[in-house]
This record gives sequence, C-alpha cells and structure tokens, in this order.
Amino acid sequence: MTILTADQVKLGFIGMGAMGSRMARRLLDHGYNLIVYDRNHSKAASLLPYGASIAENLEALAIGAEVILSCLTDDEAVQGIYTGPKGVLALAPRGTVVLEASTVSPKTSRALHALGADHGIKVMDVAISGSTLAVERGTLVLLVGGNAEVFREAEPIFRALAVRHFLMGPSGSGTGMKLVVNTLLGVGMQAIAEAVALGEAGGLDRQRLLEVLAQTAVVAPAHVGKLATAEREDYSPQFAVGLMNKDFRLILDAAGALSRPMPTTTAAFQVNSEALKADPEADFSSVIRQMEKFARATVSS
Repeated sequence: MTILTADQVKLGFIGMGAMGSRMARRLLDHGYNLIVYDRNHSKAASLLPYGASIAENLEALAIGAEVILSCLTDDEAVQGIYTGPKGVLALAPRGTVVLEASTVSPKTSRALHALGADHGIKVMDVAISGSTLAVERGTLVLLVGGNAEVFREAEPIFRALAVRHFLMGPSGSGTGMKLVVNTLLGVGMQAIAEAVALGEAGGLDRQRLLEVLAQTAVVAPAHVGKLATAEREDYSPQFAVGLMNKDFRLILDAAGALSRPMPTTTAAFQVNSEALKADPEADFSSVIRQMEKFARATVSS
C-alpha cells in the first residue's frame, strides 16, 4: 500500500471555484506538487503565485497527475469532465486515483466508480461538509465512499484538507451521507428563519434576539455564524443559496426514489427557492431575510 504523502505523489485538481481554489491552496501549503485545471483559465492561473502549475487541457492534467481531485458544480459538470472519449476516465493511466469532492447524487458517484473500474482507475466520492471559511481554517469534515485500502492511502491528503474524515461505506456512501448532513443544514436554517420572524413579530429587538439565539444550545455550530451576519444584514455567500437549492433537489430526488416522504424538507426547499429568486448571489442564510419579508407582507395584507 502506497501512502499518498506530499513527497510521494503528484496531484491534479479540477475546478477552481470558491471551494476548489481554497482546497488547492491548502494542498499547496502542505507541500503537495499540484497541477490545476479550470475551463476558465484565469481561475486556474490565480493559483500560480502559490506554486501550482497549470494544465492547458484535461488531457494534460489526466496524464500528469497520479491522484486527481475535483470540486465541481453539479452532476452534469462531473459527468462532462469524467465521462466520454475525451473525459478524464478515458484519458488517465490505469492505476490513477480519483477523489471526487462535488456534491452530486449517490447514483452519479456509483456510476463514476463503475466506469473508473472499467478503465483501471480507483474512484472515491469524497463529499465535503463545511463552507469556504472552513476550508481556509482546515475544519472541513470529509465523508468518503469507496475502497477501504484507497481510503487509507489517501489519508494524508484528507488530513491536509480537513479536521476529520470518515469512510462511510462503498461508492455512493459519501455523497449519500452529504445529503443527510445537508438536509439538517437546510432545514435547520429554515427553522431559524421562522423562529427569528416569530420573535420579531412578538416585539423582540432584532439585534438582541439574534445575539442571544446564537448563544443558546439549540443552534448548531454551522448556523451560529449566520446569526451574526444576519444581524448585519450581510448575506454575502459562503455557501450560496443556489447551491443549497441544488442540494435540496438532490435530497428530494433521493427521497422520491426511496419512497420516503420529507414534508419539512419540502417546505424548506420552497422558501429557499423564493430566496434564490430574490437574490441568486446571496448566502443560503438569506432565508432569514425571506421569512422577514413574508412576515411584513402578511402584516401589510
């Protein structure tokens, strides 16, 4: 078994968005030799000052890296990068390891794993729990699905990125667990939004309400910081409302396939969708603002 330490492996990273670029920075800071690719060349070039090299195309990255990571927008983007005659799985040499960190459906993760196996490539789903701030602080949690031996080999990479990493089971288990986690994330945010709107309607001072609520035991750590930013009416995205909307869709699609009703999640999805329409660039915590708007509209009517 080869342990994938910084001095023993060359990494490739596909997708230099808000999460991917920060993850790449952490890997560079931990001494990894990293080649990066993004369809937007300027995004990839932004990593040059930190020691990354740039792949001009997917083939260059696939051939030049022994381990490939990716963090992409959705299932369609992942399939576009990995599948087909010009996809990574067709281009990369046998024995390559893929650590796919996008939030996609477990079905997509399992399909990539099977297709990778056909090409002699080991594919793991490495779902991320945490925001851009968590990447910078190294406090991500990684939820992994796939082969246990590859998981052990990749642990130095996981430790460079995250405070904790868990093998959840076979392929698709990491992304499956991510949907469980983000159900609580999204529904919990909606519950907070409703509670805040209730408190304001009852005459509580908004600033004091948010300050005190953040210090109670009922608010999860992932939501505490959102109360402080809501107090300042700052909904700049750390985890964009559109990404939460996409995750709600994945969650409800998975629930439908399993014939599992999720009435609370469905309601949270509806408010999230309204917040997305109102401000597509906002953080997912903008459902607080949306519930406040609903409350004001109800009072006016």
